[in-house]
Amino acid sequence: MSPKLSSEVRLEGVGKRYGEIWAVRDVTLTILPGEFFTLLGPSGCGKTTLLRMIAGFARPDAGRILVDGEPIDAVPPWKRDVGLVFQHYALWPHLTVYENVAFGLRERRLPRAEIAEKVSAALTQVGLEGLEARRPSQLSGGQQQRVALARTLAVQPRLLLLDEPLSNLDAQLRAQMRIELARLQRDLAITTIYVTHDQSEALALSNRVAVLQSGSVVEEGTPEDIYRRPRSRFAAEFVGAANLLPVQVVELRETGVLVEAVGGVRLPVPGDPVRWRTGARALLCLRPEALRIEEATLGRETGFFATVASRVFEGDRHIYEVKVGEGTLLRVELPALGEGRIFRLGDRVRVEFSAESAVLLPQS
Repeated sequence: MSPKLSSEVRLEGVGKRYGEIWAVRDVTLTILPGEFFTLLGPSGCGKTTLLRMIAGFARPDAGRILVDGEPIDAVPPWKRDVGLVFQHYALWPHLTVYENVAFGLRERRLPRAEIAEKVSAALTQVGLEGLEARRPSQLSGGQQQRVALARTLAVQPRLLLLDEPLSNLDAQLRAQMRIELARLQRDLAITTIYVTHDQSEALALSNRVAVLQSGSVVEEGTPEDIYRRPRSRFAAEFVGAANLLPVQVVELRETGVLVEAVGGVRLPVPGDPVRWRTGARALLCLRPEALRIEEATLGRETGFFATVASRVFEGDRHIYEVKVGEGTLLRVELPALGEGRIFRLGDRVRVEFSAESAVLLPQS
């Protein structure tokens, strides 16, 4: 089953209002043909509302949505040629797997032989061949999710929309399905828009991610950029664990800025000198895995002193909390394999990091 040509989706100043409340406000995005694009954010941030507008189940109150350059806001859902997989798979319980997958094809009044061919191809794509006669109640959660996906793929839509499709699965199966979903999307090269609040899913699956807060896009970029070089406090805290250390800019340099942290420790970090002024208060974003701790007497003169406040062993890593100054806690993750010394509560340590791994953010 060869997919149709992948489509481009463009949102231009899109907004949606319920009463006096804007659920989505002034969203402008371009999703490229064949791209796996994720809308990431907490509950109530507007990501599902955006997906519903693209699918045609809600109309924008501002802006417009274009697919392949053509406005689609006035096009009814059933004419948009869009496939949507819901969080709750919406399978017909009284129909077999075959009949569920064939449902959309029969609605299009295709010949019986063509329906059989497309159903067989879709079930093969999702690894469910041989289960055609079963009913949804006889399937696992992961298998039900695949049936819902096969039903959508069988009609060969130009866009695939996924609304938290893995949220009902247990952690192990969810991780497995991420891999399979990424493989399937890559093989089909179909433009996919994925909604999730799970940062791990967004990082693992996406070509690009848009982070939403209160109906607006606060950041957009590759998973690597958003994780390693966030531009806002919200994105830094929402996408992965982040230590946010209060600092003050004390000097502007050609290659970055010099900041002062608690205890008067001065640290050179990357930063555009044009964006900052001397005396400005900021937050230094330090990812836990980018930090190292050494005995206070052995560390280099590049970090700052701290006291071990807690330690947790998670098999592949040790997770420490170290206290800096009077109460600032930093999370440090160290690999357990090839480990050196294990620090104990109350140990005095020096926290070190490479300047390239630090990101300077505005306080608000």
